[in-house]
Amino acid sequence: MKKLLAASALAIAALSVSPILSAPAVAQAKGVAVADVRVAAARSNAFRTASQQIETTYKAQIDQQQSRGQTLQAEINVLIAKYNEEARKTPQNQAALQAAAKAVQDKRQAAQQELGQISAPIDLAISYVEDQISVRMNEAIKAAMTARKVDLLLNPDAVLARENNVDITEAVVAEINRILPSVSTAVPAGYQPGQLVQQRNQQLMDAARSAQPGATPAAPAPTGTAPTTR
Repeated sequence: MKKLLAASALAIAALSVSPILSAPAVAQAKGVAVADVRVAAARSNAFRTASQQIETTYKAQIDQQQSRGQTLQAEINVLIAKYNEEARKTPQNQAALQAAAKAVQDKRQAAQQELGQISAPIDLAISYVEDQISVRMNEAIKAAMTARKVDLLLNPDAVLARENNVDITEAVVAEINRILPSVSTAVPAGYQPGQLVQQRNQQLMDAARSAQPGATPAAPAPTGTAPTTR
């Protein structure tokens, strides 16, 4: 299984600055820098510690996934060998060849589904950790920009050329470590990936609407359990 510490694609909440800037806006920026937000999140103490906790908590599932994955791959290899054997025959039996190909495809899909079920609690725990970091990421980015006197921050992928001193990724890491020293790996009941970011974005939109002149306060959220539908 891949190390949990690998940089993951976090669902980062939108920054207060627009991600789409015109050339004049870029030209007017006094301080420009780049930062890889995903790398910063993965390097944070909160993510590193949580990853170690997840690897310990779900060791049985991780070991099971590795062992079962090796077994399933061996079974797939047998089917691939049968397909290759059928493909080398002259003349080829197209029906048999198609059946052998389908057997490989079906086995691969079944293997992915089985391994996905084993890793589901692990993936959910990782998503919950990422979500908690994502909620505070904007705060860390803004703090790093303020400390470095940066008023325009770009993704490294959007930059053609740059000097090393304009990369403030480590500054963002330092701010995350300060703002969010640790996160929980105990996934709440009913949690869905991205839920915390969605809730935070909704709070920000509600606050923005409430701040507008003549705005009516948002209705309180209903209590109780919503009826289920089929």
